[in-house]
Order: sequence, then C-alpha cells, then structure tokens
Amino acid sequence: MSGTTATYDALDWSVDNCPIGRAMEILGERWTVVVLREVFSGIRRFDDLRIRTDIPRQVLSNRLNKLVDHGILRRTPYREPGARQRYEYRLTEKGLDLYPLLIAIRDWGDRYLVGAEGSPLTIEHRDCGATVHTEIRCESGHAVTSPRDAVPRPGPGARRRRSNA
Repeated sequence: MSGTTATYDALDWSVDNCPIGRAMEILGERWTVVVLREVFSGIRRFDDLRIRTDIPRQVLSNRLNKLVDHGILRRTPYREPGARQRYEYRLTEKGLDLYPLLIAIRDWGDRYLVGAEGSPLTIEHRDCGATVHTEIRCESGHAVTSPRDAVPRPGPGARRRRSNA
C-alpha cells in the first residue's frame, strides 16, 4: 500500500496489540518520565532521585521497580564506606532507545509551555554544542515535517476487530 491513496477503516482493526498503547502502559505516568529524565541526566541513586524530584519514596520505589522489571533500567550495586550495599539505576539499551522520546517531549514543552525567559533545559550535541532536537524521517530518508505527511496503515501484526454482531 506504500505510496497509494487507498484508505482503510480504522474501526475495522483491533488496537489490542498497539505498540503505542503497550508503551504507555509502561511509560504513561508522569513520575515514570520524570525518573527517566533524571537518569538520562546522570542522577542514578535513589536518594538523589528523591531529593531532586521530590517524588514520594514509595512512588519512586514503585517506578524504579517497574522500569527494572521492563528491562529499561538495571540495578548496579554500590557501597559507600561504612554503609550497607545499595543500588544505582542505569539505562539499558532498551532504556537508551527512549532518548528521542524525551527530546521530543522537551521540544513540545519548549514550544508550548515555556515562558518568555526560555527553557530551563537544553540538550546539546557533545561534539559541536548545538541544541539537539527530534526529527522524523521515513525509511527512504525523506523528512516528515507535518502529521499530514504521514498516514497510519495496518502493519504486519494488525488483527481485524471481531464483530460484535
């Protein structure tokens, strides 16, 4: 169907195995994204995360456990002199792949939510210092600059909805 103007009725297709819905089951809570923001910023220890974000202790513990259970973070043991063993939380490859999502959220927030004083957070390219932004391209390398330039279609894992008739 690539390149055609054929349409399909979205209501004919099940969303039970939708990757967006499944991802949001893991990421769709505010504190989860805040934890990821901090870990991407280099904050890895429980107490540091709690102090920096003011997340209630139990909520933070639950979010970290969920991210570990889903393979987005991994626990790495450490021990301060004279203290018990504790854990740092580090991104896995699966976690690192969420970076473009966080940049896209930051870009959206910069566009619609920051005041005249500007953004409190920039992300710079380490090599040249330029600000990093998200960009969408198709597999052929063309820039997709508007949502109107892309169209959803049933993919290889699509399943037709069962009729309730």
